[in-house]
Amino acid sequence: MNDPAIDPPLAILLELTHRCPLRCAYCSNPLALTPRSQELSTAEWCAVLDQAADLGVLQIHFSGGEPMAREDLPALVSHASSVGLYSNLITSGVLLDDARLGALVDAGLSHVQLSFQGLDDVVADALSGFKGGAARKCEALARVQAAGLALTLNFVVTRQNAGQLEAMLQYAEAQGIARVEVANTQYYGWALQNRAALMPTETQLEQMGHLVDTWRERTKGRMVIDYVMPDYYGRRPKACMGGWARRFLNVMPDGTIVPCHAAQTLKHLEFPRFPASTLASAWFESPAFSAYRGTDWMPEPCRSCEAKERDWGGCRCQALALAGNAATLDPVCEFSPKHQEMVMLARRESQSGEVKLQLRHLSFAKTASPDADAALLQQSGGPG
Repeated sequence: MNDPAIDPPLAILLELTHRCPLRCAYCSNPLALTPRSQELSTAEWCAVLDQAADLGVLQIHFSGGEPMAREDLPALVSHASSVGLYSNLITSGVLLDDARLGALVDAGLSHVQLSFQGLDDVVADALSGFKGGAARKCEALARVQAAGLALTLNFVVTRQNAGQLEAMLQYAEAQGIARVEVANTQYYGWALQNRAALMPTETQLEQMGHLVDTWRERTKGRMVIDYVMPDYYGRRPKACMGGWARRFLNVMPDGTIVPCHAAQTLKHLEFPRFPASTLASAWFESPAFSAYRGTDWMPEPCRSCEAKERDWGGCRCQALALAGNAATLDPVCEFSPKHQEMVMLARRESQSGEVKLQLRHLSFAKTASPDADAALLQQSGGPG
């Protein structure tokens, strides 16, 4: 039974697949990727969309991996449109040719979020493990704009490309982009494995913050710039996903239903799985979803903090990863006994110099032909 004291989620992220032609070193997907054989079927994803609409969800975000690795993506977008859901495609853009975009537009796609690792091929290729990806992304951007879709550019920032941020913002301005997200890597999944290689320096952060402030003033009324700094340098935690199980839920490729993309790292919680569980029962009844919802679970000083209903205790996955306890203070908070330890870790790792990147395991997309698959495998540098 639905609890009237709990609001339904505003949006759902559907991680349709872990397959992807890119091997990004900062990927937040789990280290153990879900194989294609365990992905939900088209009919099952459509049932998820039906339940999302019945639950009162407003937005659906199609993600991955690379969601365009699913040949049925246009059918899923069409089904989302038919039940009244606003659909957003979160994509690398490297598979977004005219035919595929046309099918998505015809299906009713509302918005595209296109990610960039930078505009310099040497840096972008090193971070993504995909040769020539920057050019393909620029071509995808032009296609999306020509189709008249709403578009957000997501610039993923690491120590390697932080010095190129101004060039990326100049590119966005030249293309007439209305919304940009400057997103420093958050350290989950593959990014956590590569933290010492990716962590920006404090000097880089200071320069980025100043640059973003300058550009926000310069482009006021023309371009909205969202800026996400790495938690490790923060003093107060962010409201991760708007608070645990308060605004968003994710459905993983195998149907596991979680409050956020990294929640499966909390091994002491048992998360429900679709179709054995409905979205409503997961949201309203699952002990895993209620574990850190609201404020009753909070220890002191969180429980007495005036910000507790703004940050909702920060990130539980980060508390587990850095403090060893998902129910303790997020080490980002300056009141955490682990805070200074975390800051010193970030400073130390940011000074590591050149550290070899561990690229995500290759799981390339199903394409039009075996020859095309082989070409993508060759471009991405092989599975090694």
